[in-house]
Amino acid sequence: MRIKNKPDRLDFIDNKNMARAHRHYEPGYVWHITQRCLNQEFFLKYDYFRKRWIYWLSESKKRFKLSLFNYMVTSNHIHLLAYSDSPENEIAKTMHLVSGRVAQEFNKLNKRKGSFWEDRYHSTAVQSNLHLLRCMVYIDMNMVRAGEVKHPREWPYCGYHEIACQKRNNKKRLIDLECLSKLIGMEYEYFQEIHSYICKEYLKKKNYKREDRWTENIAVGSPEFVENLKIKLK
Repeated sequence: MRIKNKPDRLDFIDNKNMARAHRHYEPGYVWHITQRCLNQEFFLKYDYFRKRWIYWLSESKKRFKLSLFNYMVTSNHIHLLAYSDSPENEIAKTMHLVSGRVAQEFNKLNKRKGSFWEDRYHSTAVQSNLHLLRCMVYIDMNMVRAGEVKHPREWPYCGYHEIACQKRNNKKRLIDLECLSKLIGMEYEYFQEIHSYICKEYLKKKNYKREDRWTENIAVGSPEFVENLKIKLK
């Protein structure tokens, strides 16, 4: 176990014990969830199943106490950025519903048996400040990083469109703008401007390479944030 003493890149993780992903949860934190298809197969390359994943995500929002901040469906893995202050692990319930239903539908339509996903998802706690903004943009840049599109707005299966363009009164949106604004401590319109600026800077500098800290570490934030979570998770 080690702690890097750099405020904007602080995290803690034991890289030697990362054979399996970790499903940590603590209420009152923002969690970045990642899950890959079995053996990194491109099971999600079909638009239909990407849409089904988003459909079941919208259904989970109706059933569980979870605020969604961003999401991304690629061809072989997914990203989800969510928050819950419930003592119940609403993220685990959401992933069980969404991942389970998509896997069932895929196997049924393809007359297939066996696992669709890797054995478990990984969760990384993200501090609700600039780290959260950077994590959101990191998720947005996924398909740009993969070379599929030149701008995140060109990929329809993600939360970028809601984050950058959505109006507050749209009842069909998945992103919880009110909760997001409260956590980051600014009006949503101002947040949209900052989000747009960071995206432009990433694209301008071509700074959208893969960063392991968002998908493999237990937490990303300040020293105090990481140490506090470390104690809670024991």
